[in-house]
Amino acid sequence: MKIVQMPDALANKIAAGEVVERPASVVKELVENSIDANSTWIKIEISEAGLQQIKITDDGDGMSEEDGEKAFLPHATSKIKEENDLFHVKTLGFRGEALASIASVSRLTVKTSQGDAAGTLLSLEGGKIVDKTKSDARRGSEIVVNDLFYNTPARLKYMKSLHTELGHITDLLNRIALAHPEIRFEATHNGKSLFHTPGTGDMLNVISQVYGMGTAKKMLRIKQETLDFSIQGYIARPEVTRASRSYISTIINGRFVKSIPLNKAIIQAYHTLLPIGRSPIVVLSIQMDPILVDVNVHPTKQEVRFSKEKELFAAIEETIKNKFREITLIPEVHKQQFKKDKSEQHTMRFEEPINQAQSSVRTTDDTIINEPQPVMMDNQQQEPHSGTPFLQKSVQTEQSPLEAEAEAEAELKDNSNYKEEEFTKQRIPAMYPIGQLQGTYILAQNENGLYMVDQHAAQERIKYEFFKKKLGDTNNELQQLLLPLTFEFSKQESIFIEQYKAELENVGLFFESFGQQSYIIRSHPNWFPNGFEEEVIREMIDQIMQDEKVNVEIIREDAAILMSCKRSIKANHYLNHDDMFRLLDDLRQSTDPFTCPHGRPIIVHFSTYELEKMFKRVM
Repeated sequence: MKIVQMPDALANKIAAGEVVERPASVVKELVENSIDANSTWIKIEISEAGLQQIKITDDGDGMSEEDGEKAFLPHATSKIKEENDLFHVKTLGFRGEALASIASVSRLTVKTSQGDAAGTLLSLEGGKIVDKTKSDARRGSEIVVNDLFYNTPARLKYMKSLHTELGHITDLLNRIALAHPEIRFEATHNGKSLFHTPGTGDMLNVISQVYGMGTAKKMLRIKQETLDFSIQGYIARPEVTRASRSYISTIINGRFVKSIPLNKAIIQAYHTLLPIGRSPIVVLSIQMDPILVDVNVHPTKQEVRFSKEKELFAAIEETIKNKFREITLIPEVHKQQFKKDKSEQHTMRFEEPINQAQSSVRTTDDTIINEPQPVMMDNQQQEPHSGTPFLQKSVQTEQSPLEAEAEAEAELKDNSNYKEEEFTKQRIPAMYPIGQLQGTYILAQNENGLYMVDQHAAQERIKYEFFKKKLGDTNNELQQLLLPLTFEFSKQESIFIEQYKAELENVGLFFESFGQQSYIIRSHPNWFPNGFEEEVIREMIDQIMQDEKVNVEIIREDAAILMSCKRSIKANHYLNHDDMFRLLDDLRQSTDPFTCPHGRPIIVHFSTYELEKMFKRVM
């Protein structure tokens, strides 16, 4: 006989390999159980990045003696009774694998009570209960996981450094706290505070704990209701970016999830507002009927599927875009405040510091090559601007943590809608040119202060919107060519052209074989921009190799960006006063006059108040 049934202990260890990948996995499962138990306070105590000890204490519902013993049996759950329940999951945990899997690879104790009688204290080793006694009647549970992976030494070999493992734990706790701002979280490592949240239900306050007060002040609140979805959260202004998408947090029905399609919808909503290679900070919480989302597709429950995916992505994209249409997105330039706020939480943040004046990368065709030229400005004195820029306060050491936290929370509440209400009737204010700097930047002023405008980026935006409209208005008629275009492709490209010939013909491209790996084109859609036909056709081939389909909207978009860049004025090009005035006026008529199509900022603003501070007119 070759086939035998595995012992429960071995099966649990195999399950632990799926559920308990690292210490952060244990923290996730135990904290989620505490949330499901209706806790309002959860304390997480970590020793040696969780490999030595993980202790989770909550004030939740607790368990009876009988349930406490059953909870560590394989597939024991209080949340799934029948198959139909899998399609209406409203809790974070439901599989019944976590506690049994964790207990099988550690030495674990659990103390739990429902608060109406003496509690239960259980000790487990390798998944088996080795001791059971009575405990105090404090309502809630306390689970201590010691010596994780003590009986599976091979797993320990795959653990990273303590710093890396702690980073995973901190990142996880940050996201859980963002998903549940109504719960008060406390987290420590080796007795030192990692972070804590007040549990007031204010997501922005949690954002300030996780990413810092400076970032929180640059976040914009969004909210949208549709028939199927309730979307709310915070999105960062485009000048606050990061190098990876790990700063995008998506929450579905209180569960943090990893979703490449959701991230794609968010990035698309920022289209042309972000520099190439940069990503925003976003915390998005989405509520929907559980039947519309399948959370049972991965052991860690962090990956999900949606039944109305297109509708959800369209709602997210439109919600974010609408927010940006409401406000002015001109970055403010002000002196950096280098003093560290003593009330700041000691959160493990693995991110680069925020640069308030976000720098832009200059393109090769936009390089400054001449010496700076002097620019004459009007000697005009103005009253200090009422909108004082945000500066972190230096908190005295004698303040208690609670007083410091209350002050920070009040300041955040007062300033969370920074600049959001300014210039609501027009995207940017009227600006009057006063000169040009280095043949590259237009200097303009109004009652709000000084503006610097990148002339190349400004004209790129103007021409991009013109070409985008022009290319989008055309029909699918073909333009016959007097002289056909000849192309030579690689073997791989030729295979894709033959495989997707029908799709290419549907968008108006008819490839005729012209020898080995060579083709001719006798016509093309009449929306192709003159002089850029070859670039557009090759881009279509690149797209079909990558996505296995041709998206004409994206191709038209890329063509508009290409044309706007090639046909815009470059740096080191001097303009007269009328040219500058006309360019600024055209920019004001643009739909999104804040960034070029590549996401570089067009305008930066020096407020009158900041200018007067620089010259010590105000102190």
